[in-house]
Amino acid sequence: MVKPVSAFTCSECGAAHKKWSGRCDACGAWNSIVEEAPLSQGPGRGLGAAKGRRVALSALATDEPPPPRRQSGLAELDRVLGGGLVHGSAVLVGGDPGIGKSTLLLQGAAAFARKGLSAIYISGEEASAQVRMRAQRLGLADAPVRLGAETNLRDILTTLDTERPDLAIIDSVQTLWSDTVDAAPGSVAQVRAAAHELVTFAKRRGVAVVLVGHVTKDGQIAGPRVVEHMVDTVLYFEGERGHQFRILRSVKNRFGPADEIGVFEMTGAGLAEVANPSALFLSERGQPSPGSAVFAGIEGTRPVLTEVQALVAPSTLASPRRTVVGLDSGRVSTILAVLEARCGIPFAGLDVFLNVAGGMRVNEPAADLAIAGALLSAREDSALPPEAVLFGEISLSGALRPVAQAENRLKEAQKLGFSQAILPEGQKVEGTGNSRGGMSTRRIADLTGFVGEVFGAG
Repeated sequence: MVKPVSAFTCSECGAAHKKWSGRCDACGAWNSIVEEAPLSQGPGRGLGAAKGRRVALSALATDEPPPPRRQSGLAELDRVLGGGLVHGSAVLVGGDPGIGKSTLLLQGAAAFARKGLSAIYISGEEASAQVRMRAQRLGLADAPVRLGAETNLRDILTTLDTERPDLAIIDSVQTLWSDTVDAAPGSVAQVRAAAHELVTFAKRRGVAVVLVGHVTKDGQIAGPRVVEHMVDTVLYFEGERGHQFRILRSVKNRFGPADEIGVFEMTGAGLAEVANPSALFLSERGQPSPGSAVFAGIEGTRPVLTEVQALVAPSTLASPRRTVVGLDSGRVSTILAVLEARCGIPFAGLDVFLNVAGGMRVNEPAADLAIAGALLSAREDSALPPEAVLFGEISLSGALRPVAQAENRLKEAQKLGFSQAILPEGQKVEGTGNSRGGMSTRRIADLTGFVGEVFGAG
């Protein structure tokens, strides 16, 4: 290990000296040079003896107002952003090819521009004529959005520094290249360098920058993971190609709640907002049928009701199929195992198909009871009560565990005409007895009790 070298500094003027002397050569003060230990004694040279600039510190308590937000007028987009666009923030948007990322951001840029913000749209994947054609199709040709087509990072930063817009949209970060990095566009080095420069520019100049990112076949944003750490907000644009619904989901947000969603419907005139997604996801729900259960879920701060559909049929295969769409397949396998081990209801020799209607994805454990209800309803060919919603987490022992925000779930269900809720016994809900504001609740302790009470079997 290299022996740390001491530093000698003048206490009057701060000048550094290699050795002690009685008089400072810089300011002429006598007996002002003192010996100081180096900043770092780690392996190698470390930080050395040179001093840095002292950082100004402040208390946690402050009278400063929260960062101002600018709203676009698109309520679903503003909701996912945490209430609006924050000045100087960096946002990363990812999604499958063709899902509608460019359409969404072009509509967002036009909406912000019509609200008075100066917006620039830089396209690295399409020519300017292609973007103009999309704008005409969406009825946005008259929006005061300035358009550019460029992939050179130096030219883009020079343009943004000259124009100083309020909002800059870069579509996409994988197409950018920096002349200081010896790598192809889209490589890890280029993506990291481009993201770092753009995020730094956003913070330094106070420009809100929105980056579009490609995704891998696993659905993750391509490139180094550090890009997601650098930005303030990470949004995923989700949806099944066979459905017209698109969901914008926030997975990281330094200025608002994470896991917030905005729901859009893809139409011929672009993306239309869906103000009441619960009613939309249940719009095609007809007469009660076996294998259908309504789950009262929470997405971010918003309650959303979705329909869980199940089909159980005899299998001719040695290994029965387990097809799951919109749910965690591992969670479904666990519920099947609990039903067999704790309730004595086998699914061996049966194909199991599960789906969430409308292309919605449900990730919270509160959906366990709705999944079990749909599976049992399909297996027993017996429909659940049409006026009932279900929510609750199933433990490995078969017990039903309470979940958060039960009040919001019940309010949303009651607003859509449901009059009964099946929930865990220990769930705390405001109200007396087995009712809450005219909505009855059926409290069940474990999965065995659920099978016996709802399907009449022990």
